[in-house]
Amino acid sequence: MTDPIADLLTRLRNANSIGARTTVVPYSKLKKEVLRVLKEQGFILDYAPEMRGSRGVLKVDLKYGPDGEKVIRHIQRVSKPGRRTYERIKDVPDVLHGMGVFVLSTPRGVLSAPEARRLNVGGEVLCEIW
Repeated sequence: MTDPIADLLTRLRNANSIGARTTVVPYSKLKKEVLRVLKEQGFILDYAPEMRGSRGVLKVDLKYGPDGEKVIRHIQRVSKPGRRTYERIKDVPDVLHGMGVFVLSTPRGVLSAPEARRLNVGGEVLCEIW
């Protein structure tokens, strides 16, 4: 696997498209931090590390509305292994006027764009979600 973040986003997108309540992704610290940001922003219910045999996985509980409508409508990788995208914080735009967020990898850790603005720190734009 050359891009573990793209794999995480694809697994979330696929599970969301079929209406699954949970999905499982291979464990990594970076994926755990991205899921932490998604949980803080209200796009997933929860995540938990588990052991499956000798490998660690992250079990992700997806979030849906009261009538089953999808909370995650769009999730896309921005920075890719062949073309990294770095932005100063003043150059990161709002996603749908605040209805979505960019997830950034910064020197202070993985942050959402609003949190990065508050801390005045830019970095690599990992993905956008709305």
